[in-house]
Amino acid sequence: MISAQTLDNAVVEGVISPAQRDRLHQMEQALTLSPDDDDSAQDENLRLIGGGNDLFVTVGIVLLTAGFYFVLSTLIENRPIWIAGLLAGFSWLVAEVVTRQHRMKLSSTVLSLLFAGSIAAVLLLVADARYTIRMPESLWQLLALRQIVGPAGYLVLGGVIAAAAIYFWRFRVPILAGVVAIAATLLAFLQTALILYDGVAAGSVAMPQIEEMPELLRASLYMPLICGLVVFAIAVALDIHDRERRTTWSDCAFWLHVVSAPMLVHPLFIMATGQDVVLGNIEPDTSATIMLALLIASFVYVALAIDRRSLLVPTLAYFGSLGIYYLVNSTANTTGVPPFALILLVVGALIITFGAGWQHIRRLIVRPTLPTSVLNKLPPIKA
Repeated sequence: MISAQTLDNAVVEGVISPAQRDRLHQMEQALTLSPDDDDSAQDENLRLIGGGNDLFVTVGIVLLTAGFYFVLSTLIENRPIWIAGLLAGFSWLVAEVVTRQHRMKLSSTVLSLLFAGSIAAVLLLVADARYTIRMPESLWQLLALRQIVGPAGYLVLGGVIAAAAIYFWRFRVPILAGVVAIAATLLAFLQTALILYDGVAAGSVAMPQIEEMPELLRASLYMPLICGLVVFAIAVALDIHDRERRTTWSDCAFWLHVVSAPMLVHPLFIMATGQDVVLGNIEPDTSATIMLALLIASFVYVALAIDRRSLLVPTLAYFGSLGIYYLVNSTANTTGVPPFALILLVVGALIITFGAGWQHIRRLIVRPTLPTSVLNKLPPIKA
């Protein structure tokens, strides 16, 4: 068996390519797993950290970046665009060694986020300098923002998407899939707002009245829901493309599920229960509790079917924090059990139960309830 260090040396000396090295790692991992392995060996492999050396190098990158930033702030003071641009170039150069040659997972993730954040800062500064966006002081100034918000938003969000795509093409860092998904969602929100504004300005869409604002806010939930469904569908497509979870596309799907979950959960919760945790209107009755329990069951089943705890964790965290929010702020009588206390019990029990036997539960619930034609496209259920 060839050691990982030997393969890394072979890449450095040009004997094999980084892609060939990664493929050899995947083949070795596949050979070490057998159907008789326990659930711990069959768990969803997040591949977020590559070991102690990866963590050690990550600390070094953070310190080096901080030092580089303070040096730049001293040498080229009052040049924020230059500082952000040089930080982006710095992260790219370090990634050529850390990511391209050594494939350190956590370090690569930190560098990719540094690059994306630096590029976003550059684009924001450029947009601010070019379009001079200021907080409006009157209604007319707010209406005048239409001519500059659109181009500025396209520049920033489109630039982030393009930069993340180029960086991903070069380094194959999965978390950038989530960055692209978030930027694309914000771009969809911007475009929708501009279309509605143009409709109001042209007279084809009526200006909402004050009493219509609650309904307007509720209708606005369709946008994150649609975006969440699109991101979720892309993630599922990547999961189907890589059923065995052996390539970078599977890791990209993980981050897409993390991004899509909140966009699906919150709108569905408000639409199904009539509650609004954002505006502080949350006094769920028994029917709302039943609807919430059904939502939890639906998300649990979908997560089991696609074998993705990355979809389930944000979902349960949202519902759990929602229950805590209600219990803390509720002024109901103290003699009865608040409905959301049951939700907390359900969420806690689900987390413990699924953590202890995920694959067993998949076999018991998913296999008997889905046809073979669908099961053959989903991640395999371990025997």
